[in-house]
Amino acid sequence: MSTFNAEEAENLEDIEKQFAVVAVEQAETYWKLLSSVPGSKLRLTQIDDEIYTNFMQHFPEYQDVHKLKKFTEEELKSKENKERWRNFCNFYEKTVEDYNFGTLLRLDCSEEYGQFNTVFVVRIQFYAFEIARNRQGLNDWVAEKK
Repeated sequence: MSTFNAEEAENLEDIEKQFAVVAVEQAETYWKLLSSVPGSKLRLTQIDDEIYTNFMQHFPEYQDVHKLKKFTEEELKSKENKERWRNFCNFYEKTVEDYNFGTLLRLDCSEEYGQFNTVFVVRIQFYAFEIARNRQGLNDWVAEKK
């Protein structure tokens, strides 16, 4: 049996498409959930409290509700913040299934998913932001607009 070496693997277009399809399906599922239940009543993981507390400790700037509600891709992916996020994400390697799997996150939670309002992040980043947004009631509008 040969071992897989990610450093030498080809970046196959079909595999990338499959990851994108899964990310879109996850976003659609989350949107349907938000449409059915106010975000403030949702639990996304069994360790929401831990993720929330850790997120606020590592990224205190998101205690500002306006910054939590709307941010830019550059804020997440700057050289400085990439390292901060890497440290945060790696903490969940053994506790959150697929913690580093690609997921779509809305840049502005007052809007729906869309081409200009979506960024590709890892799952634990999605959980961190969406748990915090739900706790602040920032996603409740989705269920209320029915």
